[in-house]
Amino acid sequence: MSDVLDPVTEQDLDAYVDDQLEPGRRIEVEAWLAARPAEAARVMADLRSRDELRLALALPGASGRPATSEAARRLERGLRRGRVFARLQQAAAVAILLGAGWAANEIAGPLSVTESVASAPPPAYVEDAMRAHRTSVIRAAMASQPEVPDYDPEEIRAMTAIVMPMLPEEWRVKDVQVFPSRFGPSVELSAETDEFGPVSLFAVRPGTFDVVSPTLVPAGRTSAAFFQIGEVAYAVVAAGDVRELDRAAERLADTLY
Repeated sequence: MSDVLDPVTEQDLDAYVDDQLEPGRRIEVEAWLAARPAEAARVMADLRSRDELRLALALPGASGRPATSEAARRLERGLRRGRVFARLQQAAAVAILLGAGWAANEIAGPLSVTESVASAPPPAYVEDAMRAHRTSVIRAAMASQPEVPDYDPEEIRAMTAIVMPMLPEEWRVKDVQVFPSRFGPSVELSAETDEFGPVSLFAVRPGTFDVVSPTLVPAGRTSAAFFQIGEVAYAVVAAGDVRELDRAAERLADTLY
């Protein structure tokens, strides 16, 4: 089927998710999505988040809880500062549900991760992060592989569509590399820290839109803490106290709101 005469924009997709399109335009948008499976999958995920939010707020006591209001305020501040993509507006539904403690749990079922330590297999990108960390350690020990400490988060965003969090002031960047991964280009940033010694920050676009709170993956001497904000997922990898690693991941995640 040929494209509609009036091109479909992001605003049209947002209005489609919010039930704000007139019937004729809605049919045109649906025809456009039918020819683009990837965009259709993204819109379906937004529709699911919208419906989950409506369900949660329809339950008694769901809309007035302090945690719900705080999650909404944090997300609003982040959007107002423009530090995340405009599509993160759809993540408000997920963030509010997390803040509300999943009031709809009895109807919709429990979250796959309900604690700060993963009780289910971690996302596949965590394995990529661990592999990238091991590679960075090998590179650091090789005189023939010079480190690249020049760190330009704006250039990274422009070239990869990956938004990097603001690093703590005490982190000293040693190397920044763009790595291939099963999800496409990823960013591996190596830094020296007082808390852990060498630490890696891995970032990638995993192909899903979600909000995931920092979650620990203990793995012996070297552990990881992963989180996701919108369309970009992150993993912090280091040796040392896993509680400190969890706190470091939370600090990084907070800079993205």
